[in-house]
Amino acid sequence: MRASTWNDPGYSTAGIWACLALLLPFSGAALAQDRASPLRIELNKIETAGENCRTYFLIDNQKGESWRSLKLDLFALDTDGVAARRLAVEVGPVPGRKTLIKLFDFPGLSCSRFGRVLLNDVMTCERAASSREECLSAVETSSKIDTVSFTK
Repeated sequence: MRASTWNDPGYSTAGIWACLALLLPFSGAALAQDRASPLRIELNKIETAGENCRTYFLIDNQKGESWRSLKLDLFALDTDGVAARRLAVEVGPVPGRKTLIKLFDFPGLSCSRFGRVLLNDVMTCERAASSREECLSAVETSSKIDTVSFTK
């Protein structure tokens, strides 16, 4: 007895297309999970707070999953591009479908000397099925301040 093929009697082209159409929604869901929505972090505002420069970060997770913990390694570079301060900040928890604002002070640094904030690395990250490296690539940075950029 030989094996049947798709063009043998009993296997209609319409039947094959119907089976494929039934599987199509499942393949789209799998692709959507592989391309998780990014976590957008925007340097929204800076202001002087005594001897410090206070930074306001807008964390936009409107389309993403929850992050239990996200600790960032930040560097403030001065207007000459020289690393001026390093700061480790805990941004999490960040609920899914939520936007937050978090404030962090760069001690002993004047806001007028701020040229750029660098997201150097993700120190710790706790979210569903993600490594620390995957978390870094899932973060998108931007700045609302014309004179101070926020980059990776």
